[in-house]
Amino acid sequence: MPRNHGPLSSRELHALIGLTDESPTPLFDDEPLEALSGDLGAVLRERYRALIQPQRFAPGDLVTWKPGLKNRRVPRYSRPAVVVAVLDNPVWDSERESGSTYFREPLDCVLGVIWDEDPNRGEFVTFHYDSRRFQLVQEDR
Repeated sequence: MPRNHGPLSSRELHALIGLTDESPTPLFDDEPLEALSGDLGAVLRERYRALIQPQRFAPGDLVTWKPGLKNRRVPRYSRPAVVVAVLDNPVWDSERESGSTYFREPLDCVLGVIWDEDPNRGEFVTFHYDSRRFQLVQEDR
């Protein structure tokens, strides 16, 4: 039978989940997008145009999120991913709740990233994504 230890202080709760002054964990380590002030309609149109702007990727290409179109935790903004495969027939996300950002999302590319969290930090892992949300990395040649 569980024991009731009474209420926890915020410091005790943080320690229980691994957030301490000795080992701080950045919860929001992505670079924030510019403030959404001004004409929100113009921002919406800009993001829409970025989403529908066609991009052709090939295996081996390095890509990053288009600004304002990141809808998954990994990869972080400014971190590259490598295109592993481009699917002729997208896999449709099976999320059943229409209120989810993933509902019926066409996952048409497989990207590889270096996992940046323990356990397995440094391992190469792959995930399926909607390629419309990505752009080629501009490499210096």
